[in-house]
Formats: sequence, structure tokens, C-alpha cells
Amino acid sequence: MGWYSKIQSPTLTSLSISIWRIFSPDLDFSEAKKHSFNSLHECFIRQLKEGVRPIDTYKGGVVSPCDGIVGSHGKVDNGVVYQAKGFPYHVADLIPDKALQKRLQNGCYVTLRLTSTMYHRFHAPIDCEVDKVTYISGDTWNVNPIALTRIKNLFCKNERAFIELKTGHKDECLVLVPVAAILVASMQFHCLAAPLNLRYKGPNVLPCSALYNKGDEMGYFEHGSTILVFASSEFVINEGIRQGQRIKMGEPLLHKATFR
Repeated sequence: MGWYSKIQSPTLTSLSISIWRIFSPDLDFSEAKKHSFNSLHECFIRQLKEGVRPIDTYKGGVVSPCDGIVGSHGKVDNGVVYQAKGFPYHVADLIPDKALQKRLQNGCYVTLRLTSTMYHRFHAPIDCEVDKVTYISGDTWNVNPIALTRIKNLFCKNERAFIELKTGHKDECLVLVPVAAILVASMQFHCLAAPLNLRYKGPNVLPCSALYNKGDEMGYFEHGSTILVFASSEFVINEGIRQGQRIKMGEPLLHKATFR
């Protein structure tokens, strides 16, 4: 699919999108900068018009890093979270970093699933610094709700990366975990020179140096997937967040427990 999506042919791309719309009628380019594309890859990673994703400016808030559908969310209970009801997994299996595991104890998490028709770029949910990206090669299971109720530890099996977002406050800990999935299974981080995918054979820990303001673009998936947001106990999930809700990048997701 990765090979097919990068074929440069406006005619083939237009035909492919027409067929795609038959199965996914919610495919919508009204917010996109471009309405026609030379390849499906261009379509998947399309940018949006300026201003269509306003960033919530609440000082103590953390916004959604992407467009998505809210999945399982709640407290990190003794290192255990859920991919779906009755399907727990350990944070340690997802994020093999003992220091981060300790800091996320008693924190919270939100699962955000991107469908294939959605905007595929992800953004900084808070003002932060990133000094490394840790990449973990793995499987490419589908991450839809059916798969999440059939395959144990799915997120822990799939190709993924995790990134600590340093806010300048030593007690705070925020971690993004982009998880790749079926078909293209590739992630591009703007702070790294090359994309991360199953062909990548380099080191797992990739040093970088990047500063982001809340809402700045961090990278993109080359197809739909999932982003897991983990936060330490200094943050809580906004009361209005519920499973099945569609959320847009820039909308409120978490807030500091000391802010109201």
C-alpha cells in the first residue's frame, strides 16, 4: 500500500479517491489546503487551511495532538491501563523506560484513534521541548475497535514510538505514543531526518533537539493509526471527554489539577 500510495498519477489518484469514497463517505477535503492530489500519499498527509483548527489557549490546558476518536481513557492504576473493556495492558510493556513508568504512576491516559479519512498530522499538545524519540519496531495489526477486543496487548505489539514532552516543570510528565497500524505503517517526525517504518534499521533511541509551542506540527502518519497520551498525576482528563467522542486537534483534552 505504501508503494501504491506514492505513485505519481493525478488520474489514478482521482479514481482511487472515488472508489475510497464509496466505502468511506465521510472523506472530506473542505478543510484541506488542496482538493486535488498527485498521489494518495499526498492525500493521506494533506495539510489544512490556516485557522480551521484553533488552538485552545487555556494556560493550564493540554490539547488534543490530533484529530481522532476517543477510545479507552482513565487513570493509570498500578501501572495498568486498558485498550478496551476487559483488555488491560501494562504501561511497562508499551513504554519500556522505567523512569517514565514511575513518573506516570497514578497519572492518566487517553487513547485517540485516527481513521483513514482523518487529518493525519499530529501537533504539540502543550509548550514543550523534545530531546529524543524512542522507536520500537513491531507488528502492524489493525487498531480498530474490533481488533482491540480480540488481540491482547495490541498497542504493545505494534510498531510505535514514544516521546517525552518536557514542559520545564520537573514534576510534570507528558508522553505521546504514536502507534502505527495496517497498510502503510510509517511515521515522520519533523525533528528527525528520516521516516520511521519497518524498513528502518538504525538505533532505537534517536537524539534530537526541538522546541514546540502548543499547536505546532510535530509530524504525521502516512495512514490512519492511534496516538496514546499519557500524563502524570499533575494532570487530569477534562470532564467532557467521553469514549466514542470525535475530537479535533487543538481542542481541550487534559488540564493541570491545580488549575480550574
